[in-house]
Amino acid sequence: MEITQTTAAAPAPTAARDSKAVLSSDFETFLKMLSAQLQNQDPLNPVDSADYAVQLATFSAVEQQVLTNTHLEELTRRIQLSGISDLASWVGMEALTTAGTTFDGAPVALSPSPAVNADRAVLVVRDSAGATIQREDIPLTPGDYSWDGRMMTGATAPLGTYHFELESSAQGEVLSTDPVPGYARIVEARRGEGGTRLILESGGAVAPEEVSGLRN
Repeated sequence: MEITQTTAAAPAPTAARDSKAVLSSDFETFLKMLSAQLQNQDPLNPVDSADYAVQLATFSAVEQQVLTNTHLEELTRRIQLSGISDLASWVGMEALTTAGTTFDGAPVALSPSPAVNADRAVLVVRDSAGATIQREDIPLTPGDYSWDGRMMTGATAPLGTYHFELESSAQGEVLSTDPVPGYARIVEARRGEGGTRLILESGGAVAPEEVSGLRN
């Protein structure tokens, strides 16, 4: 089971220490400025104490905002890590997806759904280069269907990744051409800038929400 993270995230304690160090430095600078203001004020026209209170309140508000931002960043990081941890149980399972399915010599389980008004449904099989290697009629009722790996030539297709489409037609007119989901084994869960992606044995990558089914 493998879970990887492609973007480096700074550990929370380090981020917190950095924020505190910045705040400490800023507070020392603020005190120095305040001291200089007191030392150089006009004795005949001293700064009103209310002005000092406003300055202190302003600095306190900025300090709280910086700390709030730090806490929000840490909370976001933990939520993201929690999400990818939840997907750990998916690794090793087979996901129903249209990202491509690996043919390893055994029949490939598919889940086609012909159009309601269709009087013919044709399964179109394409290789990784996009070339059509098989067109075969399948039942008009939705449900599981297995492609045995045979090509139009009658020979068995080479081992590799294949994509499937369902061509539904009525009275010789094509009604729709839709991708057919197949099962592919999940080998890795990876988090990157685009969010969490599930890496499939076929080499494809899908988002968790693109998976319509799971099985052992």
